[in-house]
Amino acid sequence: MALNCNHLACLRRQSWLIILLSLLPVIFSGCGIYSFSGASTEGLKTVSIQYFQNRASLVQPGLSQNLTDALIDKCKAQTSLNIVNGLGDANFEGEITDYNTRPLTVSADATAAMNRFTITVKVKFTNSIDPDKSFEQTFSRYEDYNSSLDLSQVEAELSKNILELIVEDIFNRAFVNW
Repeated sequence: MALNCNHLACLRRQSWLIILLSLLPVIFSGCGIYSFSGASTEGLKTVSIQYFQNRASLVQPGLSQNLTDALIDKCKAQTSLNIVNGLGDANFEGEITDYNTRPLTVSADATAAMNRFTITVKVKFTNSIDPDKSFEQTFSRYEDYNSSLDLSQVEAELSKNILELIVEDIFNRAFVNW
């Protein structure tokens, strides 16, 4: 079967179209409008993350720094924004407002079978380029653990897991807006 010139020209056009369509995500990612994480940072060039003070009644040393660092790391990894001191085009600030553990379920002998460990963070996000995207919101996450364990045995791992979830929630609210 012989191919005519029109068929070859059509194949070339399709090849170029496929190449162009496959490059669009890379092009948009490079210009800071869209990233593979789904983050939209259109118009923003910089982001600042202020230190999150711990104002919970139970203060865990290092928690404020861990939260602040995790949010900085998330912004570095998921956006092309420059992290700046002071105030950026986008700014995060806030405080840890709650850090507690409470009995969740009671067993037959009236003792707690499971406990719930909760961390709550109040966040103010300011987008100076598009103020409609600014917000103030409280984010709270928890992990349950067996009451036969002392909190000190599981606290480090639970805190790490909860902070990851909270940072993901904060980031998504600021830049993904699903």
